[in-house]
Amino acid sequence: MVLRAKIDMASPNLNMRDPIIYRIMYAHHHRTGDKWCVYPMYDFAHPLSDAYEGVTHSLCSLEFENHRPLYNWFVDELIEGEKPRQIEFARLNLNYTLTSKRKCLKLVKDNIVSGWDDPRMATISGMRRRGYPAEAIRDFCDRIGVSKAYSVVDFALLEACVRDNLGANSPRAMAVIDPLKLVIDNYPEDKTEDIECEYHPDHPEYGSRKMPFSKELWIEKNDFMAEPIKKYRRLYPGNEVRLYKAYFVTCTGYDVDENGEVCCVHCTYDPETLGGDAPDGRKVKGTIHWVSARDNSPAEIRLYERLFNVENPSDEEGVSSFEDNLNPDSLVVKNGYVEKAIANCEAGTKYQFMRNGYFCKDKDSTDDMPVFNRTVPLRDGFKITK
Repeated sequence: MVLRAKIDMASPNLNMRDPIIYRIMYAHHHRTGDKWCVYPMYDFAHPLSDAYEGVTHSLCSLEFENHRPLYNWFVDELIEGEKPRQIEFARLNLNYTLTSKRKCLKLVKDNIVSGWDDPRMATISGMRRRGYPAEAIRDFCDRIGVSKAYSVVDFALLEACVRDNLGANSPRAMAVIDPLKLVIDNYPEDKTEDIECEYHPDHPEYGSRKMPFSKELWIEKNDFMAEPIKKYRRLYPGNEVRLYKAYFVTCTGYDVDENGEVCCVHCTYDPETLGGDAPDGRKVKGTIHWVSARDNSPAEIRLYERLFNVENPSDEEGVSSFEDNLNPDSLVVKNGYVEKAIANCEAGTKYQFMRNGYFCKDKDSTDDMPVFNRTVPLRDGFKITK
């Protein structure tokens, strides 16, 4: 059963002819139970709710443009004094993601994502958990502006805004995501040095911390190649590089495991190069970061990427094809090491992991195992893998 408004049938606007105001339905409601059966339709509840709540401008997407005459009629007939106004704009559409609530709900219900705050979701809670600063999102909105024309914004622009903000404001830290053991053969066995490292080169007010340096360190696997490619400037047999803020080291060899994989790199250090400069003026072309193998904090590192491999996952194929368009590398979990100085920071704290990207501590962290989500890489390296 429905209740219709008595409106002038001679109105030239077809949307004003016999609009449905109430729906009467004898069904259990999750809030009112079985005590109520009259439910207002959206077109009736929307303008009145705006008016009662003191909304001055109700911003809607373009599909509500045809509803505006009815919105205005209800307001004019039923509201005295200040009246709300409905204005329609084009939706903000991002490629490689979904913004439709209905389609996002399917992602959640089908366990394609972990929830509404999954860092791959284009929701405020998801962006917050991933580490997007509010200032970066506002900057993104300022850059794209407001339009009434349909358009799709490149996800890379949002990431660029986030990268610009975090690059200027986030403290630096050292973390090794894909660990490989580095042994300095001529470094004293029981010696440990504290290497002073600032948190941000442009913000001395951020302060500094001391990094323990010892005979055994962790470095990234991709910072060593047994057979280097052309223009490779990191560690390989015979090459000398700089350990950030520490010493020059020269690779002397490496060990492999039973599968033939490199499991340990050996090197020697020059004790005269503390701080990263040589007294004789020689230069090195590569600088790599490190974490002490003795004094560190194991950490779970979640590497997030875009959720889909196609620019418009909700286009013609529809909701049923989400699984076909999913990016299998949208979440890769690594077990690495971070410096102890950042292990106990609060959830939501943001850092630039040097040479790896920008990261945010996740709410899933425990005292024994901090979890860091990659917010965005240092540069846009997204590739379609489908």
